[in-house]
Amino acid sequence: MKQNTRAIVITGNGTNCEIEAAHACRLAGFDDVVIAHISDLLSGEVRLDNFHFLNLTGGFLDGDDLGSAKAQANRLKHAKVDELAEHLIDQITRFINDGKLILGVCNGFQLMVKMGLLPAIGGKTLKQSTTLTFNDCGRFQDRWVYLKCDHDSPSVFTRGIEKGIYLPIRHGEGKFLADTQETLEHIEHNHLSVLKYSDPSYAAPTMDFPLNPNGSQNAIAGLCDPTGRLMGLMPHPEAFVHRTQHPRWTREELPEEGAGLILFQNAVKYVRENIL
Repeated sequence: MKQNTRAIVITGNGTNCEIEAAHACRLAGFDDVVIAHISDLLSGEVRLDNFHFLNLTGGFLDGDDLGSAKAQANRLKHAKVDELAEHLIDQITRFINDGKLILGVCNGFQLMVKMGLLPAIGGKTLKQSTTLTFNDCGRFQDRWVYLKCDHDSPSVFTRGIEKGIYLPIRHGEGKFLADTQETLEHIEHNHLSVLKYSDPSYAAPTMDFPLNPNGSQNAIAGLCDPTGRLMGLMPHPEAFVHRTQHPRWTREELPEEGAGLILFQNAVKYVRENIL
């Protein structure tokens, strides 16, 4: 009997993109998509073991009062599941070890790096070695950006992207920083910097504002782990899944599908071919 592909989108404590993320999963072809409040996981009512694709979405977790996503990172690493003799991080670790997929977008990306899920150098998935901090311009940015794709990256999500991808960003803390030059060199050498802010031709990464809206080191906009199954990015792929979401849709001939949908299509394809 054919198994259903199942995606879960976590909400609560300040997320605000869960409906868009769930819609993107359904459009991409996931059979079952569940939006679950973080309290549902902490109570044991919902378990990650029953899903194949975990979405950590954008928003302002806990008001970013301790820095973007830091409070949620501490919560997920230390909170115990009421109904089970385990902590929630045990489910997350098992989810990763079972070969499943995680995508963190904007606040979700901030959460992944502060939990240590990315870049997971040497398989150390709970040791933070990078961060996302305040934009160099000193203010919130809401614009569309060009992203050059590294075709040598192991990322599951970016397969099939030819040169690059055009997506919206909206963040105040999107500047990527590594803790050491060694960490940055490891990321680059192993092609973990999946997406970089670039010029409109996708010819080269750029540090020029506003093409690079936050001043990220090496223009890094998206990052994956060595397996390619865990990825985070500051731009919002779930916000461009149909041509009418493009800022120039009335003036340009565009495909019906928005460019961001491919990340979710790649996720469902991977689940069908490698997990079920």
